[in-house]
Amino acid sequence: MPPTNQCIKKTMELADLMLKLADEGDAARQDVGCGVLYGVLRDSAYRIKKLAEAEREAHIKKGGWEY
Repeated sequence: MPPTNQCIKKTMELADLMLKLADEGDAARQDVGCGVLYGVLRDSAYRIKKLAEAEREAHIKKGGWEY
């Protein structure tokens, strides 16, 4: 897999880890500040994941994505 595709794949994996951490942190939070922090983390993860998925689709359409 080309390095650029590896980076996209790692970015998607990182976004999934961010979502998992946001869920864990939200479940363990003690105050509103933590809720804000994990909300921002979750929102950022969704945005990153959406961008990475769009880039992956662009690579697939160009025939440059190996599974």
